[in-house]
Amino acid sequence: MAIEEPKFQVLTKEVTQDGTFEVRLYAPFVVAETWVDGDMDTASNKGFRAIADYIFGNNQTAGSMPGDKATAKIAMTAPVTLEPVGNQSETIAMTAPVTVEPSMGMWGTGQWRVHFVMPSEYTLATLPKPNNSAVQLREVAAKQVAVVTYSGFNTQSRIQQETQRLVRWMQSKKLEAKGGALLARYDPPWTLPIWRRNEVHFEVNHP
Repeated sequence: MAIEEPKFQVLTKEVTQDGTFEVRLYAPFVVAETWVDGDMDTASNKGFRAIADYIFGNNQTAGSMPGDKATAKIAMTAPVTLEPVGNQSETIAMTAPVTVEPSMGMWGTGQWRVHFVMPSEYTLATLPKPNNSAVQLREVAAKQVAVVTYSGFNTQSRIQQETQRLVRWMQSKKLEAKGGALLARYDPPWTLPIWRRNEVHFEVNHP
């Protein structure tokens, strides 16, 4: 099934023995997000369920009056993203990836922000309003991001390994990070490891 992803332009791409690296320029996009506690897997599952509930119809369509029961389904996009905290109803299309990041580095105190990117056809003004107050909508400004892409399972050791590889590559290119690492996952859990697409992201300053 085709899944929409946030729009970006590849500014730099390099394939080395350490992996495939890119610098991307992302256009602005809107996310639906929630904050959850727990380890990475627990937080990811809880956050995914809360936002999936919103895009599958637990919402109120834009412009409807209180008490109206109009709902909408939003297409799913990728990725789903996990990041640390602190640093009428309508169904919304899902995008990719889903991203996850802990509040103190990639393995921090256990509080996370999970977000889905909303389909590009929507703005903050036209998106359905979540009925669950734990789900919020936010616009993300255009940004430049350093990325490493890899397949397989996202174990703690693997994520740390890929993060270190990306940091080394950024240092070689004299790229300065703005904030911590962020994990983006693009595939459903039944995808075979060899076909999974995972990424670690760092927002970077413009060189």
